[in-house]
Amino acid sequence: MTALAPETGLSAWRGPDLDWRSEALHTLSNAERQEIAEAVRAVRGRDIPDLTPASFPLPTLGPRLRRLAEDLRVGRGFLLLRGISVDEWEADDLARIYAGLGAHLGRLVPQSWHGELLGHVMDVSDVEAHARGYQAGGSQRFHTDTCDIVSLMCIRAARSGGVSRIASVAALHNRLLEIRPDLLETLYGDYVFRRMELDSQHGSGRLVKTVAIFSRASGQLSCNVSGSYPKRAVQAGDAVMTARQIEALDELERLAASPEFYLDMTIGEGDIQFLNNRTILHGRTGYEDWPDLARRRHLMRLWLEVPSWPPLPANQGMHGSDDHAGWLRQRTPFMELPSRWMAAMTARKAVLA
Repeated sequence: MTALAPETGLSAWRGPDLDWRSEALHTLSNAERQEIAEAVRAVRGRDIPDLTPASFPLPTLGPRLRRLAEDLRVGRGFLLLRGISVDEWEADDLARIYAGLGAHLGRLVPQSWHGELLGHVMDVSDVEAHARGYQAGGSQRFHTDTCDIVSLMCIRAARSGGVSRIASVAALHNRLLEIRPDLLETLYGDYVFRRMELDSQHGSGRLVKTVAIFSRASGQLSCNVSGSYPKRAVQAGDAVMTARQIEALDELERLAASPEFYLDMTIGEGDIQFLNNRTILHGRTGYEDWPDLARRRHLMRLWLEVPSWPPLPANQGMHGSDDHAGWLRQRTPFMELPSRWMAAMTARKAVLA
C-alpha cells in the first residue's frame, strides 16, 4: 500500500471551526427567485425526468449552480440554498423547482429499486413494514449514499429537532492517521457489503460487493461507509469481519460523532442542502414529530451524478448504471410528486387503521 499522507485544503475542516452561515449559505436574490418562478410555471404538468437545464432554464442562476457544483468537489463540500418560500408554492411545484435546480448541478439518478428520482424523507414506519432509515423516525448514524451529490429540501419541519449533522472525511482521515494509522490502513482495505435484496433483484442481480471505505482511486480522497451493509454481510454468512475491521469502523463512527468534528446545520422550510457525498459523512439528530401524517417532518431528496467529476472508484458505491436501468423500469409516471406520494401513504395508513 502507498504510504498514507494527510489531507490538506478546504475539505479538511472541523465543525467547531466553521460558521456555515458565512461559509456555505447562498440566499437567492429577487432576480434569481424570479427566474425560478418563470421556469416552474413553464413546466407545470411535466414529469420529473422531463426537467432538464433546457426545459427549466435559469439564465443567470444556472451557470452559478454549475460553478457551485465544482466548489462542492474541491471546496468545503457543502452548501445551503435559501430563499424559496414553501407558502408561495404548492408541494408539487416545490418538487419541480427542486428537481429543476438539481438538474443544473448534475443528473438525477434513482435511489432504490422503486425507481424514484426524487425521494421523500418522512417517518412512515407505521405505514411501510420495512421502512429504510430515511423513512423511519429518530436519529441517523453517519453514512454516505451512492452518488456524487446528495441533497435535501425541507418542505415541512419537525415539531422539534431533526438537525442535519455532517462531518469532513478529510478531517477524520487525518485524525486516524495521527492516532491509529493501523486502523486507517484497514479502512483502505477490503470490506464485504451486502445490499438490500430488492435493490439487487430489480437491478444488476449483484447482492454482495467488496468495498473500500477510503480510496484515492479517483485522484481525490473519497469515502464509502455504511454501518448496516457490512453487518448484513456478516449476518448472511457472506463474510467474517476481523476484530481490526470492526474496530476501524467503530473508531471512524466515534470520531465523526464527536463534537470536535461534526457540524450541525438546520435545514429550514424551503432550504436546500447540497453535500459532496464522497467527502462528507451525513446523519441527523433525533426529533419530535407530529402524529398526524399530513403534518410530519417532510424532506425531499435527490441523488445527483456530476458528469464533469472523476468517476466514483470501482470499489466504492453500492449501485451503478446497471442497477439504475432496472430500477427505472419500476418507476411510474409522476410517482414522485408529493401529492401522489402523500395520497398513497395516507391510503395505506387508512387500510392499517
